[in-house]
Parts: sequence; C-alpha cells; structure tokens
Amino acid sequence: MDPDVAQILDTIGPRVRALRVERGRTLRALADETGLSVSVLSRLETGRRQPTLDLLIPLARALRVALDQLVAAPATGDPRVHLEPYRHGSGGVVVPLTRYPGRVQVFKHVLGPREPRLVSHEGHAWLYVLAGGLNLIIGDREHLLGPGEVAEFDPSEPHWFGPADDTGVEILHLFGPRGDRAVVRVGGPDD
Repeated sequence: MDPDVAQILDTIGPRVRALRVERGRTLRALADETGLSVSVLSRLETGRRQPTLDLLIPLARALRVALDQLVAAPATGDPRVHLEPYRHGSGGVVVPLTRYPGRVQVFKHVLGPREPRLVSHEGHAWLYVLAGGLNLIIGDREHLLGPGEVAEFDPSEPHWFGPADDTGVEILHLFGPRGDRAVVRVGGPDD
C-alpha cells in the first residue's frame, strides 16, 4: 500500500473518535444512529478495522461533517470556495465568500448585540439584510433596514452597523477596499 494512503487511513479512526467525543456521543448512541455495531465502531476508532466507504458515509452523516473532513484527504486543487468563518474583533462571525485581493470582497456577517462605535476607512460598502433588523449609523444619521433592504455608502464617513434590537442580524457585506464599486449592468424595468 502507498505510504501516503496508509498514513491517511491511520488517522481516520482517531479523527472519528475525536469527533464523537467532541459531540458528546457514546459508542452506543453513534452505533444506534448509524446502524453499525459498537464493536465495529470501537475497532475502527482504535485502528484495528480499516475504514471503508460503507462505514464512513453513515459516520459522516451522523457526525454532520463532510466525508472529506472525516478522511482529511489531501487538497486536490478543488476550485470551490471553502468557507472559513472567523470571529471579528468588533463582534460577530464573518464568513468570507470571495477571495479576490484588491477587488470587491463579499462577506456574510452574523452580528450580535453590541455598543455602537463609529469607524471610518477607505473603500466603498454595500450591506444587504438577510435576516433580522439592521441599525446603520452614518455620521449623525440612523437608518433601520429589514430583510431584503440594501444600503450603499462611503465608509470614509464615520459609520457603524449592528442589530437593530437585542437579537442578531445576518447580512451580506460587499466591500471595495480601494473604493471599487460593483458594476451594475442591469437595472430596473426602465433600463
């Protein structure tokens, strides 16, 4: 067997165990959910049973991970964007949806309640509300936006945005770091 393949196979059992423990599942509970026996799962986790697709597919489903993540397969030059959320310093979670340095960037933000603190910086910004209410402060003007509403503004003017109430808000945020603007090719019914 290829040494690289053998190394990948050797790491699957411990990864399955770590995911099971992280999710607070017993071997019995995971066996009941997957239809696999406790002894098969135990042998897989300890490396005494080689992983096969008929074992890994139900495990990936039950542990709610992609099969790639369960196997930790090496990168293959996959052209899809793999979302890697991170906590933003000002609060909330940010998910980058594009990776084009120097061009218009697109992010999904999930923001929780926080105190307004106006900031300013270069660029151009758009916000689209997916869920919840958004409070957008630009200078001394306050705007409340709901799902489906959009704001476009120059972030060099002091601004802040966050939830309009004590629940969270989910938005798409387009940002042109050098003032770049999205190109509108199709407008309303009169265009």
